Amino acid sequence: MSDRRPRAAWRRPHAESPTTTSPEAPETPEERRSVVQASLYRDGRRVSSPATLAETFRQLREHPDGMAWIGLQRPTEEELHSLAAEFDLHELAVEDAMEAHQRPKLERYGETLFVVLRAARYLDAQEEVDFGELHIFVGPDFVITVRHSAAPDLSTVRRRMEKDPELLALGPEAVLYAILDAVVDGYAPVVAGVQNDIDEIETEVFGGDPAVSRRIYELSREMVEFQRATRPLVGMLHGLMAGFAKYGTDEELQRYLRDVADHVTHTSERVDGFRQALADILTVNATLVTQQQNAEMRALAEAGFEQNEEIKRISSWAAILFAPTLVGTIYGMNFDSMPELHWGLGYPFAIGLMGAVCVSLYVIFKRRDWL
Repeated sequence: MSDRRPRAAWRRPHAESPTTTSPEAPETPEERRSVVQASLYRDGRRVSSPATLAETFRQLREHPDGMAWIGLQRPTEEELHSLAAEFDLHELAVEDAMEAHQRPKLERYGETLFVVLRAARYLDAQEEVDFGELHIFVGPDFVITVRHSAAPDLSTVRRRMEKDPELLALGPEAVLYAILDAVVDGYAPVVAGVQNDIDEIETEVFGGDPAVSRRIYELSREMVEFQRATRPLVGMLHGLMAGFAKYGTDEELQRYLRDVADHVTHTSERVDGFRQALADILTVNATLVTQQQNAEMRALAEAGFEQNEEIKRISSWAAILFAPTLVGTIYGMNFDSMPELHWGLGYPFAIGLMGAVCVSLYVIFKRRDWL
């Protein structure tokens, strides 16, 4: 990282000694609310907790051997510009911190590191992953964190570091390590929650739940975001480790950072596995849905075939029964001019005609498999 040097050696000329600095303009209540916490540390121990940025700047000038740790949440543009002027922050980094929605990255501007992290947390009630964005400025004697969402909660990181003064005494690099470690550790519950979701999805897929496709799609999109949050961290941490010798990073801190890099690599591999598993599950689900649709269509076709067979049988018997009815109806008209009415064999002839027609129709329908 960077060597600890007196503040006057690297700060821009505008930051003069306390005796020559003009009074700072009072901050508004809105500005105060965006400052989550500002603390000044010396030898790993907190010496003060200024209520405003102006007071933090003043005390840090009075104690050039100290370190300021400033936490902001959704800061105003004026606050970021005042920090940029005080700590000589690069305008491109400040612009990124104001706009948010940045990819995870690590950039060096002179003696200041600018780090963007994507934190994640698993929401049990909604069964979804919530992502947050964190911007970190790390200089020779300051750490500035800028959050644009509720996650991650850095209060636990601050308490952890304050309980370990020896680690905190290593300076801003140690604070950066602790933040990286907290963000990466926060991925573990997300991985566990996603694994549980995938297990449930597999059960739903083979159980035929029609809503599972939407759940697979939504979880796949979350895994894309999760992959975008974790994959760049591998390269970022390797970049930090590559600068150990150049910037004289403490050996103990080097070991801690290597451990974080191992955890990141493991998490990234798990996320890659989740994406592949979801893709396979989606393919299986599509196959099962297609098979179910084919089975339903086959059942409908079989039902239609059975219905046609029933219609054929009913129509055949209706035709057979209609033939004697037709003959009987004709001879039942009793017209005087009908010669068959006075014929002695007329009745047997009519009965025989009815039987012949019925038998003929039965034979015809039987040969055509209608009966």
